[in-house]
Amino acid sequence: MAGPRLAALEGSPSSPFPPSAATGGWCWDVCHAPLSSSLTALVRELLKEQVEESAVSLWNWTVTKHTGAVISDEQRAKLRFVACRLICLCEGSDPPEGTIRRQILMSMKTGKGWIDIGKADIADGFLENAMSSIEKLYAKLRKGSEDEADIQVHRADVEKSLFKVLSYQAESALAQGDFQKAVMCVQRCKDMLMKLPKETCYLSILCYNFGVETYERKRYEQSSFWLSQSYDIGKMDMKYSIGKEMQAKVLRLLATTYFEWDCSLYLDKALKAISLANQENLHPAGFFLKVKILLKSGASDEDINSALAEFTQLEMSLDFCLNTAKLLLEHGRESVGFDFLKSVPERFESSPDLGKITLLHIKFLLQNKRELLAKQKIEEVIIGHYTGKQLLPEALDQLHIILWDRAAKHYEEKNYSEALHWYNYSVSFYTPGQIDQNLAKLQRNMASCYLHLKQLDKNDQQIVAIKALEYLSEHLQDCQQLFAALKCLVRLMLSKVRAENAEERDEDINSILTYLNLAHKKLAESFTEEKFTGDMRILEAQWFRKIAWNLAVQFKDSPEKMRDFFVLSFKLSQFCPSDKAVLVAQKTCLLMAAAIDLEMGRQQVTPSEQTELFSEALQHLQACREVWKVLKLTGDFAKDPTDTLLLLYEFEARSKLNDPTLHNLMESVWEQPQIEIKTLEIIASLAMEPPARYPVLCKKALKSALNLHRKQAVIDAVNFSKCLHSLINISLPAGLTDLDTCVLQEVWEYFEDALSVVSSTDAYPEMEILWLMTRAWNTGIFQYTVGKYKEAEQWCGLGMRFLSHLGSLKKSYEGHLIDTFLSILVDNCDAHILQMVGLYSEVLDKLDRAKGFIPNEE
Repeated sequence: MAGPRLAALEGSPSSPFPPSAATGGWCWDVCHAPLSSSLTALVRELLKEQVEESAVSLWNWTVTKHTGAVISDEQRAKLRFVACRLICLCEGSDPPEGTIRRQILMSMKTGKGWIDIGKADIADGFLENAMSSIEKLYAKLRKGSEDEADIQVHRADVEKSLFKVLSYQAESALAQGDFQKAVMCVQRCKDMLMKLPKETCYLSILCYNFGVETYERKRYEQSSFWLSQSYDIGKMDMKYSIGKEMQAKVLRLLATTYFEWDCSLYLDKALKAISLANQENLHPAGFFLKVKILLKSGASDEDINSALAEFTQLEMSLDFCLNTAKLLLEHGRESVGFDFLKSVPERFESSPDLGKITLLHIKFLLQNKRELLAKQKIEEVIIGHYTGKQLLPEALDQLHIILWDRAAKHYEEKNYSEALHWYNYSVSFYTPGQIDQNLAKLQRNMASCYLHLKQLDKNDQQIVAIKALEYLSEHLQDCQQLFAALKCLVRLMLSKVRAENAEERDEDINSILTYLNLAHKKLAESFTEEKFTGDMRILEAQWFRKIAWNLAVQFKDSPEKMRDFFVLSFKLSQFCPSDKAVLVAQKTCLLMAAAIDLEMGRQQVTPSEQTELFSEALQHLQACREVWKVLKLTGDFAKDPTDTLLLLYEFEARSKLNDPTLHNLMESVWEQPQIEIKTLEIIASLAMEPPARYPVLCKKALKSALNLHRKQAVIDAVNFSKCLHSLINISLPAGLTDLDTCVLQEVWEYFEDALSVVSSTDAYPEMEILWLMTRAWNTGIFQYTVGKYKEAEQWCGLGMRFLSHLGSLKKSYEGHLIDTFLSILVDNCDAHILQMVGLYSEVLDKLDRAKGFIPNEE
């Protein structure tokens, strides 16, 4: 109605008020032309409708831009302000219910928008307007209701909006520093929770946010009040509670508030709060805070140890443990602190950051004037640096700072020999010939010490030495001298590699490979030299094989070099006695080389490269089998996974090479009584991993795995479901249009197996049950579309049997499946019955026409 009338006023031919020639518009004429009172009222009503429509459009446009970055939060608040004001201006003396509800929503949202951008004073008017509109709405709703039940419904209807407005008023009051008003609003909200239990979580979090805000402003008394309220509200209705983790978070902040407010006065309250927090949810922050409070209170070592013991099983980061140890030591609790620090390495054995523990230990030993113990720790680190236990670069930098600070302290005290001792510790971590700015400074400081001690210093010619040693290694005839030169070359080149960047390093790594290959060649030739005994050969071979092993381990980021070093380590170990340690090393080298070849073959390489890599892997595996046969004679290896790895690696290599002997290999596998489920599942996966494609082998492996699953005393439902899922997928591929009856019967049995397990346990994953139901159902639907109604009924019925085992998802599927299934049952009636019904209907129709009851259609 409003649209066409508004268009007419814009000067169209049907407009009673054409545009003024003077102004080019209709506004002046409307305002100044003599009009009748009824016409004036009409114009006002039209204007009101236009304003109201524009206000609503403006509001809706603002809402649509909420998620993007088109307008800022402040611009959004201003646009809502304008739209809400315009709507209020259009309000009549007795607006309808819908208009009042719209005003409530718009006023609330506008007020909240001003609060969110920090202009709470502007929000108050809108929130008051929302409150007034709520009262109008309640009065209007009650006006037409006399029944008490209806009144209660209306009251519940408006109480939700009232709750929101009160919570916004509390936010506004707190933002303006009106603590008492905020308390009053929150108390009214709290009183309403019995009728609005779902708002428990919201109000609890609101109070928590108030607590955070007042805590940050150091208003500890107010903060403690709000946090206590948050915790109490969170306990009112456990169904709609904020959860134990959040409750613990609230209590931790409450304990912190008491602690920072006045620890001596509120110590008991702080301890009670943090104890409650830890009961709700164990968290490292709660543990740390409790220790902090106990230390501040002067608790005994026994009490602190008890607190530490409470958290021994808690997952904590290394940094967190170090901060705890630091806290204890900084408070003078050396005994407890060092004991705790000693226990930390056990928790983080595999962490690369273990050096942080050592650094903290050294730092506090020095602070407590235990220099001798600190030196012992430092010497342990230096030994570790050259035996494969290097500190991370950041930790090593920190250690250098500690060493230099200690050296500088002794230098200032004119104890130059001791200063030189600490500088030498720092030098121990640098390699000969390394160029580094800090090293230059270190050498300058050491030179100064030597000058004071009247001693001379000496810097080496690394590049010249390398060239000389390379020449010697090529021309020396004496084996002992030759291997001594090669060892020096390797050491020098290793020190050079550590100081280089990635681009420069490759060439030198290749040089090391060349030296090791030369060592292998010379060891093979050394059998003809009488002076070079067997024991000498073994010692040299052991040294070079260990170097190759260590280098292989270090080059994890370069698979090709890693493989080359492992292969070299194996070749060099062949000159060593075949004791158990050497055999284990040989087995590991070959397994690792095969694994790397397989991994490289999986990458995007050419077919010819893949063939080469997989063929090399088979060669390494064959050699490994020979070593493994001998190694198994030296002891019990029942729990060793080598046989499984050899099988899986060989299967992958042969399957991807399309090796015709693959089936012969697998015949021996099916006969193994001890084969594990996981092994069979991996074989199934590898059988279909490109470029391999062996669906028959895949299916057979999955069947075998499924049989083993069934034989377990307690079926692992999760793994059983995954195995069955794969078996159904390979047996019943998606998209096939022609399914053999035998295949369908076989797959039917798998579904029956699944149903049996699903019925016997609650551990079967719900999403897998849903998948089984859907797959059976879709198979039935396909049968239905090709006219096989009996089969359709069977498969859809099978799907329906899974439906009853669904949990939360059951309602989402139940109605649709039942309706569709009933349709299928109708379509599955005997064909001859349907024919007879149709024929009978046709006969009756002809009889009626003959009697003239039904006129013929023209």
